[in-house]
Amino acid sequence: MNAMNEAISNIGVVPVIKLNHPERDAAALANALCEGGVPVAEVTFRAAGAATAIKLMSQAQPDMLVGAGTVLTTGQVDEALAAGAKFIVTSGLDPDIVKYCQAKGVPVYPGCSSATDYHTAFKLGLEVVKFFPAEQCGGLAKIKALSAPFPMFKVMPTGGISLKNLKDYLSCPVICACGGSYMVTADLIDNQKWDEIINLCRESVAIVKQVRGNG
Repeated sequence: MNAMNEAISNIGVVPVIKLNHPERDAAALANALCEGGVPVAEVTFRAAGAATAIKLMSQAQPDMLVGAGTVLTTGQVDEALAAGAKFIVTSGLDPDIVKYCQAKGVPVYPGCSSATDYHTAFKLGLEVVKFFPAEQCGGLAKIKALSAPFPMFKVMPTGGISLKNLKDYLSCPVICACGGSYMVTADLIDNQKWDEIINLCRESVAIVKQVRGNG
């Protein structure tokens, strides 16, 4: 795997973040995630001000892997990169966006949930794909089934991941990391419950270490 894929895999979990008040909360959230041992974030473009959030989180924690999620256009790719995003995540597989990111040298993780998606990702030369929405699309059973004809991929499932099933997903050898919002819910962020976020991150890291045998 390339350096970014390796770094995300080593962390094991990727918080998927929607920030409603980036000017107020972005820096504090970045600090909380890093203190909890999860120095990575996917900031979704579902909320206005996503680029601002990426910029502020990156400034607060320069070594943190801050990326952009729910990217739908090449314009959003440019906006995210200008703000300091280190990787791009898309909900579906858009070959044009993937090629655009590849031309710019930025890692991209497209949402894939079918054999057709996987085949297209293979032709695009990708190493890691996002499996989305994970639970709704068949969860681990489907991920394992797709890995038989496509063993070259590592997979980042997102959608329905929580502390309850994190261990099950991470125990599958094709899983690179798990994306989730359970440690960064709207309630936790909007009410600035940083200690709770830190604790949820630490619980997640403990599961990663337990499963991967490095804890």
